Amino acid sequence: MPKVFGHPASVFPAITSVIPDIFKMAKRISVYIDGANFVYGMKSLNPKYSDYHFDFEKYIKTIVDKDELTDIFYYNASLKQNINPRRFKEQQKLLSRLRKIPECEVILCKRQKRFTKEDEEYYTIKGDDIHLALDMLNHAWENRYDKAVLFSGDGDFSQLARYVKDKNKEIEMVSFHELASKNLINEVDKCIFIDKKIANKFFWRG
Repeated sequence: MPKVFGHPASVFPAITSVIPDIFKMAKRISVYIDGANFVYGMKSLNPKYSDYHFDFEKYIKTIVDKDELTDIFYYNASLKQNINPRRFKEQQKLLSRLRKIPECEVILCKRQKRFTKEDEEYYTIKGDDIHLALDMLNHAWENRYDKAVLFSGDGDFSQLARYVKDKNKEIEMVSFHELASKNLINEVDKCIFIDKKIANKFFWRG
């Protein structure tokens, strides 16, 4: 039997080109969704849009691709039914959809009543950003993911991104052009922007 000389790549180019893909390890992906920020983002595309109109499950599967989706965490607070019954009903339907996703956990924080200078009542969400940041950081310490995907453009998460990378984890952000903080963009490994084309492609039609 004749001997074969030369570099294996020159003899079996097809085989050697396939080897990297065969042995490439899938990354564990954890997704963290800043619900309130996402609502503002959708409305920046169209005032009539809200998070209710977005198919999170389908979109997340697209960006995870061949990697392994380990967790989805959605942070928000329940709307007040007496203030906006229609939006309250839409939000409850969205939360129900999210809870049906096996990997998803919905974390609801509290709404705090505040008043304007004109003594008009309004509500803000209390503790959602802190809860998200602590979860992402603790999960990095616990080695629960290889890459974190943050659905938010809030610049307050810039320091969090640095901490996550200090733990040798990757972090990507999903946001909207009008809401994306430059400080956060500079800290993450990758930034994905949702525009009208993407919003329409992943419009919830259930």
